[in-house]
Amino acid sequence: MADVQDGLRMRTPAGRWVLLTTVLGSGMAMLDSTVVNVALAHIGTELDAGFSGLQWTVNGYTLTLAALILLGGSLGDRFGRRRVFLIGVVWFAVASLICGLAPNIELLVAARMLQGVGGALLTPGSLAIISSSFHGGDRAAAIGAWSGLGGIAGAVGPFLGGWLVEWSWRAVFLLNLPVAVLVIVVAVRHVPESRDPAATPGLDYSGTVFAVLGLAALTWSLTELGGGDASAATYVLLGVGLAALAAFVLVEHRSRHPLVPPTLFRNPVFTAANVVTLLVYAALGSVFLLLVLQLQIVAGFSPALAGAGLLPVTLVMLLFSARAGALAQKIGPRIPMTLGPLISACGLLLMRRIGPDASWVLDVLPAVLVFAAGLSLTVAPLTATVLDAAPDRFAGAASGVNNAVARAAGLLAVAVVPGIAGIGNADYRNPVTFAAGFGTATLISAGLLVLAAVVSAVSVRGALGEGSGPPSPTRVPVERCPHCGITSPQAHPRD
Repeated sequence: MADVQDGLRMRTPAGRWVLLTTVLGSGMAMLDSTVVNVALAHIGTELDAGFSGLQWTVNGYTLTLAALILLGGSLGDRFGRRRVFLIGVVWFAVASLICGLAPNIELLVAARMLQGVGGALLTPGSLAIISSSFHGGDRAAAIGAWSGLGGIAGAVGPFLGGWLVEWSWRAVFLLNLPVAVLVIVVAVRHVPESRDPAATPGLDYSGTVFAVLGLAALTWSLTELGGGDASAATYVLLGVGLAALAAFVLVEHRSRHPLVPPTLFRNPVFTAANVVTLLVYAALGSVFLLLVLQLQIVAGFSPALAGAGLLPVTLVMLLFSARAGALAQKIGPRIPMTLGPLISACGLLLMRRIGPDASWVLDVLPAVLVFAAGLSLTVAPLTATVLDAAPDRFAGAASGVNNAVARAAGLLAVAVVPGIAGIGNADYRNPVTFAAGFGTATLISAGLLVLAAVVSAVSVRGALGEGSGPPSPTRVPVERCPHCGITSPQAHPRD
């Protein structure tokens, strides 16, 4: 194992091995959160699943990932980042095998929830390993490479998933097995172990339990309400979910080592930026679920071509996110965070033109490009605002909270929006009914983006760099966007 007392260098074999391991590990988890959407139509047909089963195929993974990702980062800091990362990789691989062999939708959903647990262990560790392993002068370059290579994986993921689905949807999950074996072998031989000597002596297990219970009960009850299958138990669980989330807030205020430091939300800009995150990523969650289904069920596209419909989003963000971050540094984040969601909302309105016999070039591409342009203008300034509004000693916690908010937003949107749009269990395979529901869902998502623009215009003030005083050399472990795989340029360590 390499000696990293003084830190690894980018252009050394040891540095390349660490970078390869973290890119493959985090990329494996990120790809699984995107390519599965392309496979949903085939999963529903083969397993004879209703639409709620498809919703849970997505949300089972997102639920455990969103609820446990903060704890996963804390476990790595305390018990060893490489150790927890490897446990996450093994866990993720075993769960992927169960997904690939699942004979029914119930076992598939259960395995997806297990995948989310593995993702929560390995995802925070990938960037933390880089931050702790590389020499200060090379750390930003290493994270830039990690981000760029992950963005490429995000770009090819939906297309790769579509190609695999045309063979078998099970291949989407089984592909993780050889990747996991490679990650384990390389990590054991070449990745140094590291811990955070300043890590808190305790872990917020009670807060984690309430977060899992609250999100699970709320997601299940909202999914049932959306599908029109509400019963007395549904409303009881809705109350349980709300009560558990309220208990989570109380626990965080009283805990000596909270997952979510309450002091973060004393800054109104931090609170507003997270509200914007909630609204933007709720819109993203429903769009990324329903667009690939619309392209297959209504427009008649193959899975590969439907997956390619999302390709421009990642490519545009790869090209322009850094420029948007630089623009926000010059003029402040308020204007980009106001205009960006409005532009994306226009892209969603253009998606309403996607129907039977739609053209990929004339109907899909223009809408997706406009949507992506708005996201590019929004995401980097939004991330930078969250970090800038937090005290420097809470930079890691602030990025983790924002990432968890983004994932929870997608979770709740997938549970709620399809039902409101009228896409029910019995009719989601009907092109006419699904097209009508997709049109309504795009309007709802566009409304969420307009509301995000209003919150930004009213609540985001000041220039970047004014929020928390002068920067310190602490690292800022921000995770990738759960939908496109892009990391904001402001997510890099402060050297």
